Amino acid sequence: MASGFFALLDDIAVLMDDVAAMSKIATKNTAGILADDLAVNAEKASGFVSSRELPILWRIMKGSFLNKIIILPVTFLLSAFLPAAIIPILLVGGVYLAYEGAEKIYEYFFHKSEVKKKTESVEMTAEELSEHEDKKIKSAIIVDFILSVEIIIIALGSVLEEELIMQVAVVTIVAILATVGVYGIVAIIVRIDDLGYRLIAASGNKSSVLKSIGVGLVNTLPYIIRGLAFVGTIAMILVAGGIFVHNLHFVHDLLHDLPKIVGEFLVGLVVGFIALFVYNIFSKLVKIAK
Repeated sequence: MASGFFALLDDIAVLMDDVAAMSKIATKNTAGILADDLAVNAEKASGFVSSRELPILWRIMKGSFLNKIIILPVTFLLSAFLPAAIIPILLVGGVYLAYEGAEKIYEYFFHKSEVKKKTESVEMTAEELSEHEDKKIKSAIIVDFILSVEIIIIALGSVLEEELIMQVAVVTIVAILATVGVYGIVAIIVRIDDLGYRLIAASGNKSSVLKSIGVGLVNTLPYIIRGLAFVGTIAMILVAGGIFVHNLHFVHDLLHDLPKIVGEFLVGLVVGFIALFVYNIFSKLVKIAK
């Protein structure tokens, strides 16, 4: 009986090792979307008074957990009873990610003044501020839902050949790590300027190392947010391209002579601008019809 107990412990240890190894691979495969998730939520949680940033981020994080509680069971049911649906869902998600990336690039080059206008600060009443917060939180949770679907599906795609118990363990771990990791980093990022102001105050606003560091942190935050937005855009295009290259054999064969990252970026860019073109044409037709 003792030998059976230790054999069970050994089996559990082996399973946990396998889960850890597969979780590492799955997390690596979802890194691109995590970068975009980080950029999106850093932007959504910034731009508020210091005292509101963390409460807003906490509300978004709770919404993210709720999203994953909804998505995980549905994903596992699909994997168990309709695995053929996984690839089409991945491809649809890939189109969406490519579209988002292409739209950001298009807006940057052709609608830069409008993008700048959106980021300008506007004086609002307390009621308007509350409505503004609710709107940004709702927007962040909707985007998180879409990105969470992609994270979970891509993580599942890394372990589709494994047993269901392995799939459940690995994908659940990736989902939890993604949520805690992304929002933990965002919490640090959005408080960088607050730390800077504290250092400036501690220096008595006199020239010193503390004040220099504080001013540096305050001035650096906007560049960090912009840098994350840039990285997130590139990551979305690469992830989208990777989805098509890895799941459509004719696309993979067409680009096999190119470096992997170049091929994936080109595919993501082409798919994104085609999706953007189709969306714009459809929007114009709808307006004409009205």
